[in-house]
Amino acid sequence: MNLEDRISRSIAQRRGMVVLRAELAKMGSVSQVGRVLARLVESGKLVRVSKGAFAKTRINQFTGCPSPVGTLETISAELFDKLGIKVGQSALVADFNNGCSTQVPMSAIVNTGRRRITRKVTVGNRTVIYENHLRNTQS
Repeated sequence: MNLEDRISRSIAQRRGMVVLRAELAKMGSVSQVGRVLARLVESGKLVRVSKGAFAKTRINQFTGCPSPVGTLETISAELFDKLGIKVGQSALVADFNNGCSTQVPMSAIVNTGRRRITRKVTVGNRTVIYENHLRNTQS
């Protein structure tokens, strides 16, 4: 069984929808794993969401093209959990949930508290936006 088959099988057996490159590092050298991941992205089995982070895909029944298994919010939540980054709800989401606002937040904004994060997380044409204040970290 070649490396691509082993990595494909490993990805298919994982419960989550996010796969980190570091999780696959023990299967081969850095360049071998990189080439296999690039082939899986090219074939549509994975989609790159961030540096060293990939999401599983499925075939969209309407377009016939591969699309990520989850939404930007679910993928980014799982990614931050795997990376050990604690994030909270943004001020807009908190206002909506508390009944202070009737506007539904449309962009994916997360509160990072004191931590400054520069990792770009993108699914399709949507990107996670970061807030850096302590307004909602106490709840």
